[in-house]
Amino acid sequence: MSPGPSAVRAHQPCMPISHQRGGTSMPAGEALAGLRHWHPPGARGAQPPLVEADLVVYGGTSGGVTAAVRAARAGLSVVLAVFGDHVGGMTTGGLGLTDTGHPDSVGGLARAFYDQVAGHYGSPAPRWDFEPHVAEGIHERWLADAGVEVRRRQHLESITLAEGRIEELRTDDGTRYRAPWFVDASYEGDLMAAAGVTYTTGREPATAYGESLAGVRPSTNHQFRFPVDPYVTPGDPASGLLPGISPDPHGEPGEGDHRVQAYTFRLCVTTADDRLPFPRPDGYDPGRYELLRRHVAAGGYELYGRTCLVHSGPHGDVFDMNNHGAFSSDHIGANYDWPDAGHARREEIFQDHVRYQAGLLYFLANDPGLPAAVHEETRRFGLSPREFTDTAHWPPQLYIREARRMVAGYVVTQADGTARASASDPVALASYVMDSHNAKRVVVDGAPRNEGNVQQSVTRPFGLSYRALVPRPGECENLLVAAAVSASHVAYASVRMEPVFMMLGEAAGAAAALAHAEGCPVQKVPYEALRHELLAGGAILDWPPPAAERP
Repeated sequence: MSPGPSAVRAHQPCMPISHQRGGTSMPAGEALAGLRHWHPPGARGAQPPLVEADLVVYGGTSGGVTAAVRAARAGLSVVLAVFGDHVGGMTTGGLGLTDTGHPDSVGGLARAFYDQVAGHYGSPAPRWDFEPHVAEGIHERWLADAGVEVRRRQHLESITLAEGRIEELRTDDGTRYRAPWFVDASYEGDLMAAAGVTYTTGREPATAYGESLAGVRPSTNHQFRFPVDPYVTPGDPASGLLPGISPDPHGEPGEGDHRVQAYTFRLCVTTADDRLPFPRPDGYDPGRYELLRRHVAAGGYELYGRTCLVHSGPHGDVFDMNNHGAFSSDHIGANYDWPDAGHARREEIFQDHVRYQAGLLYFLANDPGLPAAVHEETRRFGLSPREFTDTAHWPPQLYIREARRMVAGYVVTQADGTARASASDPVALASYVMDSHNAKRVVVDGAPRNEGNVQQSVTRPFGLSYRALVPRPGECENLLVAAAVSASHVAYASVRMEPVFMMLGEAAGAAAALAHAEGCPVQKVPYEALRHELLAGGAILDWPPPAAERP
């Protein structure tokens, strides 16, 4: 574990209604109860299966897909070990509106993906908004065409290290993976951590990298705009705090801590007539939303941010539903354990997020203490029956906005985003705002206050160093990291966008192919050769891009 903030441990469990589906009804709570992050394996066979390849990619995120595809196209035999049943991470998990920043900074396989999205809809290319099933279809086709072996429900259990290299990866179903090269494309950096690579979690103090936006941040965005009493008995602090409010102090600006920005599910909803009503989860407790009820009564009703993905057509309008406002889908303060937790603990956190968000929507649609106008506006939307058909139309991917982050030879910081630093070996560009959601909710001067939101534009698209994708020399010479890359909390808030993960994954796959050809550690892959390979594939590595590199 690296110097700096570290993860801590910390949960609450949360009469189903009839949920129409395919002409029949089923208890909605039961449907959601079948939704899982982790599927514990059954009994192991006497002879655990052995899988061998040139490259093993652990993590079926969008970056995992591009890493596997790029390496396979370069001639490597590639296995993609996917944690769940689906590939694509958040790109196929409900995040249908792409956070692009500067569109012309997106190149390579990422650009090809958004061009193919446009082709599906018959729209001008590229197209940045899409339905989840469309995205997953493209990723599945890419993997099949490249000859990548995809193995699902593969959960890391342990690894074997020898002389600074990963020799074998073992999953909890007994499968053994052997390869000369590995890519960790998980959002959490699980393989990286198991390999003993230096990493951090949480928020660095402002003094760590000289970042004015680091650590504890007073928030003005997604904030309570009206006076709301935070106590169980209004006006009586001795009665305790309402659910969702932490007794911790706000903290001083710039202080570091263990906290990470809030997680959520990005739901795919529709206003079509066949929309599915928001389900009432098992253990639904309307008291969990008393703070929201009081905020609505004070005039603070905002529901969710909604971005229309597909207008009209045979299925009506389809939307990507996101957090918006002081009290919304971001489950603030419920995820601090996630980065370093094991599979069982993460499953608890996952289920708590399902109950929280499903309960929130059910509350808004049905609670008798809310105005009828809130019920009506909420009920205009429902889950899309055409998405996530094997998980009760609820995304199986929790939006892990931030977890572990490697600490490598180059740490991307606020200085990169504000053009005060520049990497000499870029493999991709980031250009979206440094966008970090709130990390805790506390009481300040007798009122609830969210803390941690950062919304800071970058000066221009900035390069992400190859050194941010590989461990420090001597730490693991056959591992590349495509998601939990080396960046501060502040800078990661820009890096963490799906197009960037796709580009970083492609860079990792290309670098693995070069390391394989050269027989060298990943830390010694010749940058100029890697740059040549990436540019040949349409990557954008400089800003402004030379005319020959522009999409």
